[in-house]
Amino acid sequence: MKIYNTLTREKDEFVPIKPGEARIYACGPTVYNYIHVGNARPMVVFDILRRYLEYRGYKVLFAQNFTDVDDKMIRRANEEGVAVAEVAEKYIAAYREDAAGLHVREATFHPRATENIADILALIRTLEQKGYAYASDGDVYFRAHAFKEYGKLSHQPLEDLEAGARVDVSERKEDPVDFALWKAAKPGEPSWDSPWGPGRPGWHIECSAMARHFLGQTIDIHCGGQDLIFPHHENEIAQSECANDAPFAHYWMHNGYINIDNRKMSKSLGNFFTVREVAAKYGYEPIRFLMLSAQYRTPINFSDEIMEQSVAALDRLYRCREALKDALRQAGETPADSAAVSAWQEKFDAAMDDDLNTADALAVLFELVKEINTRVAEGTAGADWLKGAAGLFGTFCDVLGLLYERKERTLDAEVEVLIEKRRQARKAKDFKTADAIRDELSAKGIVLKDTPQGVKWEYKKSE
Repeated sequence: MKIYNTLTREKDEFVPIKPGEARIYACGPTVYNYIHVGNARPMVVFDILRRYLEYRGYKVLFAQNFTDVDDKMIRRANEEGVAVAEVAEKYIAAYREDAAGLHVREATFHPRATENIADILALIRTLEQKGYAYASDGDVYFRAHAFKEYGKLSHQPLEDLEAGARVDVSERKEDPVDFALWKAAKPGEPSWDSPWGPGRPGWHIECSAMARHFLGQTIDIHCGGQDLIFPHHENEIAQSECANDAPFAHYWMHNGYINIDNRKMSKSLGNFFTVREVAAKYGYEPIRFLMLSAQYRTPINFSDEIMEQSVAALDRLYRCREALKDALRQAGETPADSAAVSAWQEKFDAAMDDDLNTADALAVLFELVKEINTRVAEGTAGADWLKGAAGLFGTFCDVLGLLYERKERTLDAEVEVLIEKRRQARKAKDFKTADAIRDELSAKGIVLKDTPQGVKWEYKKSE
């Protein structure tokens, strides 16, 4: 598998630190509000990265943090007249609800900043002892100029970053570009004891400490949105590599932005939508599908028209799943012929191996769907081919995390027996028995449809 590495600006072959294992850290949300559609993209994309690596046989250790104390959270707590911890609990619960709706699996580790203060303090002390950090009136700052490779992720020298960034100018700093590792306590804010006095951690140091604690000093892949490259990820590298004397991450993956009706999403433009607002209209699964429809590094456009297209595409997949199930029931039991459908698997794997190209992988899935529908409609699909195609169809959907919102139709054994009896009765031209069985199934809320491709069934629609 090749991954476009922001650090090298090239597609690099993925070679894990430990054979057969992948350690991944993804920056999680600051839990002061409901997640918006822009937040959904990294959630879905890196969930698929994890699923695909597991499909390829890797053991994946996936850590995603919750930033549960920072300036935004303190402002929200003050607005709502509650404690910061109460804000965190509310929006972590909301995040988990939305993540489940998007079919994003729980991380192996979901650390919170406030639960890892000891590790954060230990990391800051190490940086101070090595001369990379200094205390000033209860704050502690990182000396950006002391790390000679600062800027290697964003590929800009420190002087350019300093000139182009909105830096916090403070008399407490030795240099305007230095950034806070620890912030002295202010009245009414949550704080913890430290060697420099009561205070709370800076944003960047939280991720460095949690990544080291849960995944080790050097990790395989670090993920996040493009907006985090500078300063957040640049600062993580500086802190971690200065403290640990080791590379922080071998691969850096960053997803592209989402535009709304071809315009940048922002509250000032009135085009800012939360995931749950969109899900109330379309459901969660079409949102997930949208995130797969473009290669993750490219910008993606969100609009009502595109969401309707996502709904229609999912309908096609669901119809194919039901057609496969009906065709397999008619075909009987035979071994699967994996060789007959292996070409699609090779194309799917090639797309995903090319920097997680989900757009091309989806195209392969729909090629398979077209072939399945054609063969089923023409009655030219043998049982062995159907079984192989069904297995591959299910695998592709599992890797992409699709077809989860609508439950698959299931029949209990008694109903299956009745359908088979009716089929045998029709074959023997015993139409009286066949009609009686149809009526019995109708009473159970099941409608049968006789088609050239066999019997189709569905639950009665409620009045």
